[in-house]
Amino acid sequence: MTVHFIGAGPGAVDLLTLRARDLIAAAPVCLYAGSLVPPEMLEICPPGARTVDTALMTLDEITGEMVRAHRHGLDVARLASGDPSVFSAMAEQMRRLEAEGVPYDVCPGVPAYAAAAAALGRELTVPTVAQTVTLTRIAARATPMPENEGLDKLGAAGGTVVLHLAVHRIAEVVDALAPSYGGDCPAAVVAHASRAHEIVLRGTLEQMPKAVDEAGIQRTAVIIVGEALAARHFPDSHLYSADRCRAPEGPAQ
Repeated sequence: MTVHFIGAGPGAVDLLTLRARDLIAAAPVCLYAGSLVPPEMLEICPPGARTVDTALMTLDEITGEMVRAHRHGLDVARLASGDPSVFSAMAEQMRRLEAEGVPYDVCPGVPAYAAAAAALGRELTVPTVAQTVTLTRIAARATPMPENEGLDKLGAAGGTVVLHLAVHRIAEVVDALAPSYGGDCPAAVVAHASRAHEIVLRGTLEQMPKAVDEAGIQRTAVIIVGEALAARHFPDSHLYSADRCRAPEGPAQ
């Protein structure tokens, strides 16, 4: 049988992909992080499904559940918040499943940064303003960052910076990015994006620590920094320019 790593999206059940919904509805075992996946998403599980909250489990305990399900001939829906391609711990789970000979596949989901950008009503890449988006985090109380991926170094590259798992250290984020971006750079924090209790904070980089503290945000939030958040005067994209050649392509050679 198969373990399905499923991107559960940012939280809103109606942002699940159709494939994700169908996989959950067919899996007799569902593993999820209760701190990130809303209870109503579990209502999609089939009647009698075994649902396991992994929030307080170790990696070995989690993979142990999947291996046991496989040996009993049961498919597993392994829900990951957002999209499993970033910050999901999927890689180390796959490594263990491969060692046990357990097959798996991946169903993508709506990433948290996309839901946050939607809540802000902004595009993160704007012509001549920002054409690069950096997705990262900070190392505090977590796995160390690679030597060349410190926030100060990444910030020097410019573009739009998006931080996951970092809102609890927002002051450190500001200190690291301010030398490159300036304290008056547009910034935002979106907590619980797409959910009924979503919180959206807008302002400048230097204003974010106070705003986050006053809002009581401690987790489940995305930090976005960059001029794209407030860009108004920029040229139209060449993609839809009247000067762009739109001759039909010939047959493949």
